[in-house]
Amino acid sequence: MESLDDVIDAMIADRVIHRHRRKWLIVIALILLLAVVVFFAGGWKEKKGRKVETLQAPVTLTAGRYEYGLKSAEIVRIPKTKYEPASAKVVVSLDLKNMDTETKETESILGNLLQLVPADGSEFIKSSGAICQGQSNYRLVFGLPALPCTAEFKVPNDFKDPVIEIGVLGEKYESDNALLGLSDKPYWHNEAPEAVVQLKSTIRTEKAK
Repeated sequence: MESLDDVIDAMIADRVIHRHRRKWLIVIALILLLAVVVFFAGGWKEKKGRKVETLQAPVTLTAGRYEYGLKSAEIVRIPKTKYEPASAKVVVSLDLKNMDTETKETESILGNLLQLVPADGSEFIKSSGAICQGQSNYRLVFGLPALPCTAEFKVPNDFKDPVIEIGVLGEKYESDNALLGLSDKPYWHNEAPEAVVQLKSTIRTEKAK
């Protein structure tokens, strides 16, 4: 028959075991919770922020040989017809000015200098170039005031980002590496991101032609 001391020792040991078991259960639960958070946050991969400034429209900035005055963005939906499927595009209104003090040549804006950054993380969408005076890829003359223009981006039919992000790239006036046997004469190239501009979007349905 167990003595009173043995019974007391057994009770104390049982309480200690339960107390430590409770602590271990809490630790395991916290570890599992952390694992879930890490999983949904994209794992342990380091999240790197933007290396360029994010600006709010309306805003004017100079990138490379152009000055961009971005003003507004519109999602345009075009219903399907008997002959054409439904489509959608983003139309960005902006003022454009040629700031090329190096060559002073008349150049149209390249489509890859303005790129739409989808909120879902999908591939960037290049513009179709600048549409000024009703002409696509209008050639902007150096020395003249800024012109009101638009830039269009083809997007999926269900595109509905409430805030449109437009990446603005600027070219650099520099030469190729002459050490590699290339020309040492500078020219505009080597596009690099300068800023991301955020524009609140509106939605409009356009009658199919």
